[in-house]
Amino acid sequence: MISCIQRAKTKFLIAFLFALAASFGVSTTGYAQGASLPVDDAGIVSAGESLYKNNCVVCHSVGSDVVVGPGLKGVNERRTQPWLISWIKNSQALIASGDKDAIAVYNQFNKQAMPSFNFSDEEIVSMLAYIKASETAAAETTGPAGGTEAAPGENVGTDAVGAIGGYLDIVLVVLIIVLIVLVVTLLLITSVLKNYLNKNKQLDEYDAEIVNQRFDFSKIYKSKAVRTLVVLIFVIVLLDLALDKAMGVGIQQGYAPTQPIAFSHKLHAGEHQIDCNYCHTTVYESKSASIPSANICMNCHSQIKTESPEIQKIYRAIERNKPIEWVRIHNLPDLAYFNHAQHTQVGGVECQTCHGPIQEMEVVYQYSPLTMGWCIDCHRETPLNTEGNAYYDNLVKLHESTTKSAFTVSSNGGAECSKCHY
Repeated sequence: MISCIQRAKTKFLIAFLFALAASFGVSTTGYAQGASLPVDDAGIVSAGESLYKNNCVVCHSVGSDVVVGPGLKGVNERRTQPWLISWIKNSQALIASGDKDAIAVYNQFNKQAMPSFNFSDEEIVSMLAYIKASETAAAETTGPAGGTEAAPGENVGTDAVGAIGGYLDIVLVVLIIVLIVLVVTLLLITSVLKNYLNKNKQLDEYDAEIVNQRFDFSKIYKSKAVRTLVVLIFVIVLLDLALDKAMGVGIQQGYAPTQPIAFSHKLHAGEHQIDCNYCHTTVYESKSASIPSANICMNCHSQIKTESPEIQKIYRAIERNKPIEWVRIHNLPDLAYFNHAQHTQVGGVECQTCHGPIQEMEVVYQYSPLTMGWCIDCHRETPLNTEGNAYYDNLVKLHESTTKSAFTVSSNGGAECSKCHY
């Protein structure tokens, strides 16, 4: 679930945006009573997106796909806003009141109780606005035949970059074949001409020597210069290989161990768009991102794919009261200090910056080298966000008075040894 700090920030943002709209004479009291949704307010839609992805995406899609509960496409047309607000806040209370629609939904989805949420009306309206905005965006990018329209200037079909790349490969292969054929043809012509001249015996002694001369390869490999060059190249290659091996000690880039349960980030984070924070609950709050407990898995898999052999492993772990023994992939040496919250919460670094396209990985592997040089390069190149923070005002002024370069993490001491080693 979304952290208390993030929830408070989101609630404050939504309240501020609604208050701002009211200050400009825009009525906001009608939103919770069935008025049109504020889909044109990017701030409210963004806040709704944050709430939705941290609380709802595990069980619902914004499209028509059924995950645990129904797909939410067209939900604003199927239900009134007061009904949706009551259902989201406490679905069981609405069912107990005898509401026919609530009872029908409850029975349709195998009497799976929807959790109650302590959201304000404005927060729920912001999520409904996000769902409506998603539908509008999907409709605008879909062509008449159901296909996706290309953006202006975007190449599609056989003109796409990928298609050109495929044709280039074919052209290169054809050119190589043509060159080989030409070389063979020239050798055959040379052989035929040589035999013809020898048979006619009309060559003088000098021409005959030229035609029948043979290259003496022994002169090359017996040469001291050539032998010295070969030995030198051999030594350089050996030294390069040894240096690469030495520099690679402790680097596990590409490491992809077999896990006790075949968990797919591509399915969960990619297709179902489950927020990283839902499973790794401390990624914004702690030094470590934390490994999800089996109970988090059971939030969904108490109902979904219960007969799967992989899900059965989770059940057995819970029955035996033993943790799932996941194999750690990303390891830093004990001499280096790293804090997830400092990077994700304070620095605003996205997960993919270090972990790569995690939402596309069927099997997770170490994407980045995680070496000291790699970290320092990032600190040197990443600008520090100092906007709205008075702590940095004097530092930024001093920096700008001495250099024209950007104020980066390194400018604030991010390359000092004691930052990571103490």
